[in-house]
Amino acid sequence: MKKDDIILKIRDLNKTFGTQHVLKGVNLNIPRGQITVIIGGSGCGKSVLLKHLIGLMRPDFGKILIDEVDIFSLESDALTNIRMRFGMLFQDAALFDSMNSFENVAFPVREHRPKMPENQVKALVAEKLKQVGLPNVEKKMPSDLSGGMRKRVGLARAIVLNPEIILYDEPTTGLDPVMSRAIDDLIVSTHDHVGATTIIISHDIRATLRIANKVAMLHDGRIVAEGTPDELQHSKDPIVSNFLEPSLVGR
Repeated sequence: MKKDDIILKIRDLNKTFGTQHVLKGVNLNIPRGQITVIIGGSGCGKSVLLKHLIGLMRPDFGKILIDEVDIFSLESDALTNIRMRFGMLFQDAALFDSMNSFENVAFPVREHRPKMPENQVKALVAEKLKQVGLPNVEKKMPSDLSGGMRKRVGLARAIVLNPEIILYDEPTTGLDPVMSRAIDDLIVSTHDHVGATTIIISHDIRATLRIANKVAMLHDGRIVAEGTPDELQHSKDPIVSNFLEPSLVGR
């Protein structure tokens, strides 16, 4: 892989909360334009790592380089500009309960494109909702939507400004198997449609092996294995095989 094919580099990332050392020197390269899935057991720091990628948390030490720029060296305005390159679907979709679907998806546009004419905002929101398979739901409130529909509205909001990098925090948590598969398929179709670099935090091993280009395993605060889905399935590392095996039985 050429140097230019790496959009994001994580270098010796460390984070503690009180006496709990969550990230213990994470090192990882994220390939540009591919789907990278970070897996690991509950409480291993996956979501903490994801929040560092977008600058919502700062490390005790270590770097995150986006196109060779360390985001933690940036002043506030420059960091805001970097964040504009990201879209994020939070674990619970994190929709604003007081806003309908249109207002939720339009929120980033109003924040970052305040001069966009209203007719263009409406057209853009309709386009993104249609793209995630939810046409004509603009007036529905979050309380009127199923869990899967809320995830889709959240994804429409995440991609409304056409980000270069899309982050997903446990996108299928709380969904039944059929809806989980539908969300996985939506992630792939969205990736193919917009061409963004996709980073997913997931506990769903079967989905990971089906949709990922690259898989990285976080264990005890470090990346202990990375490679293609096939490479991880054939790993001789007992930590990796013990983690994957229960999900692969009966495949």
